[in-house]
Amino acid sequence: MAKLKIEPMKQPDKIINYWKKEKFVVTCIIIFGFTFNSASILSPIYQGKLIDSIVSGESLASVITMAATFVALIGMIQLLRYFKRFYIRRFANSTSATMRLMIYNNIIHKSTSELDNENIGNLMTRAISDVDLCVEGMRKFTTEVFDTGVLMASYIISMLVYDVKITMLSVIFVPIAMVLAEKLKSIIYKYSIAFRKKSSEVEDITYDAIENSMLYRVSGMEAQNREKYNVDLEDLQNKAIKANVLENSMPSIYRVIAMIGIIMVIYLGGIKVINGGWTVGMFSTYITMFAAMANKASKAAKLFNSVQKSQVSWKRIKPYLTEYQSKNTALNINQDHTKLSVENLSFCYPTAKENIIENMSFEGEQGEIIGVTGSIASGKSTLGLSLLGLYSYMGSIKIDDKELKDYSEYERSQMISYLGHKPQLLSDTIYNNITLGSKKDITSVLKDVCFDTDLAAMPDGENTLVGNSGIRLSGGQQARIALARALLNKNKIIILDDPFSAVDMKTEEIIIENLKKNYKHSLIILISHRLAIFSSINKIILLHNDKTLEYGTHNELMKSSDLYATIFDLQCTEGGDNDEK
Repeated sequence: MAKLKIEPMKQPDKIINYWKKEKFVVTCIIIFGFTFNSASILSPIYQGKLIDSIVSGESLASVITMAATFVALIGMIQLLRYFKRFYIRRFANSTSATMRLMIYNNIIHKSTSELDNENIGNLMTRAISDVDLCVEGMRKFTTEVFDTGVLMASYIISMLVYDVKITMLSVIFVPIAMVLAEKLKSIIYKYSIAFRKKSSEVEDITYDAIENSMLYRVSGMEAQNREKYNVDLEDLQNKAIKANVLENSMPSIYRVIAMIGIIMVIYLGGIKVINGGWTVGMFSTYITMFAAMANKASKAAKLFNSVQKSQVSWKRIKPYLTEYQSKNTALNINQDHTKLSVENLSFCYPTAKENIIENMSFEGEQGEIIGVTGSIASGKSTLGLSLLGLYSYMGSIKIDDKELKDYSEYERSQMISYLGHKPQLLSDTIYNNITLGSKKDITSVLKDVCFDTDLAAMPDGENTLVGNSGIRLSGGQQARIALARALLNKNKIIILDDPFSAVDMKTEEIIIENLKKNYKHSLIILISHRLAIFSSINKIILLHNDKTLEYGTHNELMKSSDLYATIFDLQCTEGGDNDEK
């Protein structure tokens, strides 16, 4: 089966461009749509001829020939219908894939601060439900242009040929149905907006409930959350009813209004048959064409509502449809040596009012491990994040004498590895969690983080599934897998935020020795509140809550900082007591 190739497009926020992008497919839709709907009027015409041949007592051979012609005609029309639907569905599938690609492209190119302000449920609704509704409206519009516009025109022209007076009197109710649909579209639009907004809210509440299910359970909030969730679901249900009931119930009313003209057709057409103006077959043909035309008129009225509904979704996703940006994979990195220079660094989050870090300066180079510690809320994790270049900062962060913000996003990703203080595992194999799609050997890095023994006890080894769909790992095992991921590429700078909080002290010491021995071409920034291993690393940054810092080696801080010396002595004494126990 051929794969559908998804290609980027120019100006994806202009809806007409989606038809322009699929020129070949749209051309096929026009050809088969016009041919199918034009040929469709032949079906009732030949049906009438077949009836007349039977009523007039023609020979069996003539009747069979006419019946065979009628069946062959039906088959040809249905074949044309198949190709029309095939290409319309192909257009819809391609458009849906393109829109999702553009939204994905928009999301991955947003800055970290922009993503922080995004609502996850809202994003999910736009990327999935709103795209589906928008494309469905585009598909119906493309379909009904031919199935309704061309077909109705063909039927009305044919009916006029049969009788002008009957046609003019019988179709008078069709515009009434269409005007009614036009008047109702603003109401449907209003209800659709309310429904889509509430749907996003429920998506976000659901995501939050899954993400924090354990917290809510242990804190006894499940019943309270369930009650609130039920209220939100009832509100969503009510808004869904208001949004859908008019759209789905009104077509029947449109059809009844459009079909009122059948009274004229039966009465006036019957008189023509009695007076010999029409044959029974002609009468049958005319009724069939009128019924089909009236049915299409009701669908045209429904189309107004469907398009109006899709416009709601289009307006919601339009800001997320941006032109495709190819990732710059050029590398201009000094591979021979690594040097980090931080001067007068100040940093605050976009939503914060004051700096968390102020006028911080320090240096480091490859082969060194720089420890970062301090009291709660002193800015330890913030320092790690600021060194990634994901947020804007004041002052200077230079890697190999080049400002961090002057490197491309791709270059930064190839220079800097980061492990946050909360290990994140995918629902995938251990191997894929560490390699993230690369085909590298993970044997050595598993040994570096002391996970090789754990892996040997797992029957599936590195193919063991972990995460939501796999086995449950201990906190220490999760931390070491996440640490292995950060270490795998041996990047120039490796930032580790509290990697040993769930690891025993003996394992921590072994891992530190492995880092010193096997990562001599990397500069490691180690953020930790445990100081036992700080005596064996190169430099230490001690952060204070007043935004000042002390910087030096372990021995220097033991002499110059009473706070550092006190914390280190207390932790080492407690650690020694625990080891003896």
